[in-house]
Amino acid sequence: MERSRTIPVGVVLERRKLDNPWQDHSWSAVSVIVGAPEVAEWKLLEKAEGAERYHAATLPLTLFRGETEPYKVNLAGTPSVYVVLRADDDPDSPYEVVPFLVTASAYEAQDYLDSGEEIVEAVPMPDGLIAWVQEFCDRHHEDEVFVKRKRSDHRKEQDKFARRPAVDAPRNGSGRRRLV
Repeated sequence: MERSRTIPVGVVLERRKLDNPWQDHSWSAVSVIVGAPEVAEWKLLEKAEGAERYHAATLPLTLFRGETEPYKVNLAGTPSVYVVLRADDDPDSPYEVVPFLVTASAYEAQDYLDSGEEIVEAVPMPDGLIAWVQEFCDRHHEDEVFVKRKRSDHRKEQDKFARRPAVDAPRNGSGRRRLV
């Protein structure tokens, strides 16, 4: 039985001009190309008024057998491919961002979004990719059996966290106890 399945996915980024005094353009992921070939450099796909689209990279989209739950969550809503973009640290690069990861896992995308260091964009998942992910989930998904936790007696719980000091019984009616 296969543990994972991988397919190459091309990432298309758009550079759009902005009418803003502090920022002249923005980058966003707009689509993916399933089965795209490797690209050594960014390839200009389309140029329009105020926008340019590039095939920026081809990254592997990998599905793991043990993570079918987030794939099903993704497919239950609007199926999306999540593209994670990082800032490009290369000072000679003409692009400010670089594609880092593509995933179909809604939970993994949420983890990157929570870190606040990367840009996470959801792009529509093509129909063929939806069928590919759905077939993988149908083959490998196992529902987790819900096991209700049993309550324990709180009186017994008190002894777990605080040990009672060992003391002697009062002697000679003085009423004072002594630590042993």
